[in-house]
Amino acid sequence: MAIQKPRGTQDILPSTIANWHYIEGRIRKLCKTYGFQEIRTPMFEETGLFLRGIGETTDVVQKEMYSFPTGDKKEQTYTLRPENTASAVRAYLENKIYGQEALTKWFYIGPMFRHDKPQAGRYRQFHQFGVEVLGTQAPMADAEVIMLVLQLFKDFGLKDLSVEVNSVGCPNCRPAYRDKLIAFFEPKKDQLCDDCKSRLYKNPLRILDCKNESCKALTIGVPEIHENLCDECHDHFEELKQYLTAAGVNYNVNPRLVRGLDYYTKTAFEVQYAPLGSQSAVAGGGRYDGLVEELDGPHTPAVGFAMGMERLLLALEKQGLLPEEVQEPSVFVVSLGDAAKVAGFTLVKELRERYIIAETSGEAKSMKSQLKHANKINAKYVIIVGDDELARREAILRDMENGEQETVAIDAIVDRVTSLVKG
Repeated sequence: MAIQKPRGTQDILPSTIANWHYIEGRIRKLCKTYGFQEIRTPMFEETGLFLRGIGETTDVVQKEMYSFPTGDKKEQTYTLRPENTASAVRAYLENKIYGQEALTKWFYIGPMFRHDKPQAGRYRQFHQFGVEVLGTQAPMADAEVIMLVLQLFKDFGLKDLSVEVNSVGCPNCRPAYRDKLIAFFEPKKDQLCDDCKSRLYKNPLRILDCKNESCKALTIGVPEIHENLCDECHDHFEELKQYLTAAGVNYNVNPRLVRGLDYYTKTAFEVQYAPLGSQSAVAGGGRYDGLVEELDGPHTPAVGFAMGMERLLLALEKQGLLPEEVQEPSVFVVSLGDAAKVAGFTLVKELRERYIIAETSGEAKSMKSQLKHANKINAKYVIIVGDDELARREAILRDMENGEQETVAIDAIVDRVTSLVKG
């Protein structure tokens, strides 16, 4: 056909939707255990929210956002949300949550949008699960969100996971480190990719996050941020590592891990699943103590993470950890004759009122054709109603698995089926 789905999107069909329901159900159950409440924010926001919140030098802002005119004010634009932390903070401020509770713990599940090169597990419309903890600077909160990620993966049965952690400093210690990075990369400026050349004086820390192999080679011998942390950042990172060690988490300190968004301070982390190859990160996040202030709110330390749902599904599929769909018992009503069709319609209506899956055909088909359809939809039971049965106020109930059948009074057939289906 001429019109197809946009590149980088997917149709989630009934054949796979059960997998989504499975992981979403597990996520909601675990978040409740950890004390997180669900939020839902708009799928588009004023573009300025992401310019200020994510950072103008990031790849997300420079290359990946979908923006369009609002139609309300000249030169004002909206942007399909490329991530949800900035939206969550906007909701936190706009609804004055900071004045209602000392600690806020939110989670979200929903679609995000980035104009990126589609590949395995990466789409232009993709889905994220994430959490945000606002109102605490305790390193224990950082450890808690990491533990939530790991417990979720453990619940799913995922193995071969690694945890990468780093501290990216704060506004007190980062300027001095920034100057060291500029001094280190300036002699190599001509060898940097175009993106990193533009980052050199705006945000040189992002050079460490570049995926270009030549730029990666140029980072050999770069000063490490751990040597330049202020006492507060150093102590915060050491305490975080203590909690992770106490929890039995095998982690690796990765001084090159800076994440791709400008709002991170202190803790940055990723959970990686090696079998996914170059796109091995299945979850990532960190602390963003200055983001609320950047968006004109009060000082509010915060930490969070997000994971791509498509990548999680891909990882579960690779390890054969997606469950087989359990088929609920269903009922098909075979109607033979005009009066029987009306009676069958009524039986289906009464069964559905009891939340029993029930179907019938409104077309004048033969019994053989209707039974064939019942088999196709894997009906557990079939009720057969013809004009002759209807005259006797009876119906035939057939078990499609063993072929056994019984005659039941039509006024009692719904109760009989209910007892079989629901025990």
